[in-house]
Amino acid sequence: ILTAPLPQERGGNNSFTHEALTLKYKLDNQFELVFVVGFQKILTLTYVDKLIDDVHKEFRDKYRNEFQQKGALGLLNGTFDFKDDFMRLLRDAEESSKVRAPTVMKTFEQSLKSQKTVKCMIETRGEKPKEKVKNKKNKGSKKDGTEAVAVPSKASAADKQLSAAGDKEELTKDEILQKNREEFFRRHMKAGEKSRSPKPDAQKEKGKKPRVWDLGNSNAKVLDYSNSATNGSAETCPVEEFDPDMALGDKNREPGRLYDLEYESDDEAEEEKVVQNPSKPSAKKGGLGGMFGMLKGLVGSKSLTRDDMDPVLEKMKDHLIAKNVAAEIAVQLCESVAKKLEGKVMGTFTTVTSTVKQALQEALVQILQPQRRVDVLRDVMDAQRHRRPYVVTFCGVNGVGKSTNLAKISFWLIENGFSVLIAACDTFRAGAVEQLRTHTRRLNALHPPESHGGRTMVQLYEKGYGKDAAGIAMEAISYARNQGFDVVLVDTAGRMQDNAPLMTALAKLIAVNAPDLVLFVGEALVGNEAVDQLVKFNKALADHSMAQTPRLIDGIVLTKFDTIDDKVGAAISMTYITSKPIVFVGTGQTYCDLRSLNAKAVVAALMKA
Repeated sequence: ILTAPLPQERGGNNSFTHEALTLKYKLDNQFELVFVVGFQKILTLTYVDKLIDDVHKEFRDKYRNEFQQKGALGLLNGTFDFKDDFMRLLRDAEESSKVRAPTVMKTFEQSLKSQKTVKCMIETRGEKPKEKVKNKKNKGSKKDGTEAVAVPSKASAADKQLSAAGDKEELTKDEILQKNREEFFRRHMKAGEKSRSPKPDAQKEKGKKPRVWDLGNSNAKVLDYSNSATNGSAETCPVEEFDPDMALGDKNREPGRLYDLEYESDDEAEEEKVVQNPSKPSAKKGGLGGMFGMLKGLVGSKSLTRDDMDPVLEKMKDHLIAKNVAAEIAVQLCESVAKKLEGKVMGTFTTVTSTVKQALQEALVQILQPQRRVDVLRDVMDAQRHRRPYVVTFCGVNGVGKSTNLAKISFWLIENGFSVLIAACDTFRAGAVEQLRTHTRRLNALHPPESHGGRTMVQLYEKGYGKDAAGIAMEAISYARNQGFDVVLVDTAGRMQDNAPLMTALAKLIAVNAPDLVLFVGEALVGNEAVDQLVKFNKALADHSMAQTPRLIDGIVLTKFDTIDDKVGAAISMTYITSKPIVFVGTGQTYCDLRSLNAKAVVAALMKA
């Protein structure tokens, strides 16, 4: 029986230890479910988190319809046929945790050194090692022919010096000195003549030639789309011929799959460095000094106080701010961890730093895991059953990549078999309609109608510039319903959160058309600005909405994630301030550079020193 209270706060722990047993649990707020796994405390099971995540996802997806119809309380007396699925997931988790066997060291006979003879390692005076001679020959082969011929001439000069070494012993000291002077002047004269002689490379043709880019096209007619403009209609854009590899990037990808965000942590490498150099500090401090230094900071069965944690929390707060977490949120996170740990009894061999760091990691993972999971594909199929299009509206500030990531999401939906209508509701920015038209051409080139039974998978609905965006969105949704499109993606103009007229227009568009999903597009480069943007966007949508229960932001698209290295704090700031999930993550320039958020990968990057 789980006697500990199940915490709903974001910084709560998800494990409970009683005597020799440890319980780990996970909450599903959407269906009011609790998943618990128990194991002996003495065992170090690295796959417990993966097992409980996999069981949670499999069980929820399998019995989703029953939960939606009857609710979790209505199924308390029911039975679930889940034993085979659980055993399969357990086997998969155990297999994934197996440690790879260490690589076997080469024997001396297998090494290159064993193939060398004693003769090849003896160097005679005046001769150069064979490896260096080979390297010089390889370098010389890359240069011009005139320079390559100079190598044997130098070698012949060296042979002459060796042959003349025996004659020098018979000469007097004055004669040797005079001969060396003549040789010295002769060499400098030759070097001067070589430097003055013109090089054949310098004799180039005069005049400047135009550069031809590798990814460009020298034919201007190919780049001219003025005749094929479809302004004011929803006609299909003509198919464009281009290199698909340039637009797709990864050739080994699985079509239609949304991969998780990955991050390789350097913790293992740092641990190896610590293990390899344990004797360096002890050599300086001596045996007793090293022992006391190692035990310093360990807390032996005592309660944690605020004074113990304050120095560690101050460093953690500065670390979070340096990783682009908003300053206000970093302070709130550290305060939440301090309240959670204050008065907690520590183990004998546990440091304050490791305890605070672990609690902070657990709080960050819980923040990034959404209370409401947005499953776009499932929602689109549900809309198909009701014979209506699934409508997604994109909003955000200027220049964050709304149109680019809209095209990536279009490509992902098309690869999953859904037809897409793009509504060009950015009637303000110059070139916005042309940008979407170009994306539509390229998407039709990647997925031509011939590959889908003659059905055009993506079309653009646009009415030009200067028109009412809410009216264009309404017409596009009506057109999609009549033509049988599965999804409508509404692109809106970028606007600053302080611009009241534009925020009023956005609230009107959302209130009139009632989209199924409102996505805020934000870039991962921002810090404190992320909080200001989201708070004011939500406030403007609530203030300017005409409905009694206004529609706010449902999810987040985090863009430009490939430009920030490990400064991933914007993800924490956005999810903390809105409690909304990050649905998509943009990681590059091709259509395949779209990922789903992996909370543990983001936290690993955030906690990296």
